[in-house]
Amino acid sequence: MVPRVRAILDTVTTERRQFERFCRSLDAEELMCPVSGTTWRVKDFISHVATLDAPYVGWFAEMTGAAETGLHRGSLDFDVDVYNEAAVAGYHDRGVKDILADAARGRAALGAVLERLEDAHLDATIRFGGDRKRPPVHLLLAQFLQGWTGHDAIHVADMLKALPERCTDPAIVAWLGRPAIAAVIGRYQQAMG
Repeated sequence: MVPRVRAILDTVTTERRQFERFCRSLDAEELMCPVSGTTWRVKDFISHVATLDAPYVGWFAEMTGAAETGLHRGSLDFDVDVYNEAAVAGYHDRGVKDILADAARGRAALGAVLERLEDAHLDATIRFGGDRKRPPVHLLLAQFLQGWTGHDAIHVADMLKALPERCTDPAIVAWLGRPAIAAVIGRYQQAMG
């Protein structure tokens, strides 16, 4: 495995441990809190994180020539917003333990695909399809993956909008306050308005 991919995988593994710890600490009432500015509850953000790796598996597998997978995150006709709404709805009746178990399986599958990426893949320009609030852009895969390493933290920041009493938790402050993560969260929040 190339060193840049190893660094990305190490980072997302650390971030996922923090995310899981936070999610497991939430009680039933906190999980049902609506998140302002969205149609989702706190638990829905956990479901989103758990389900988003699946469309990336196909995209990265196709990049490495491992598979022709049809509709996935890199497809021109893939609508991430439609995917997210359907995926999250499918988890409404599931508990956090089950959601996180699915997330672990998805992350393992994604990790196995990412391990096959070479420096040439990382230095290639990709099309990130955007979403309802962000237009499509072209950027280096390495840049995309570097931003993606903060995905879990981004959505913890979203969840904290519904859980202001958690914002002063020393573990959360230390995690989300690290400069690299704080920068990713800031860029995301600015883009999402």
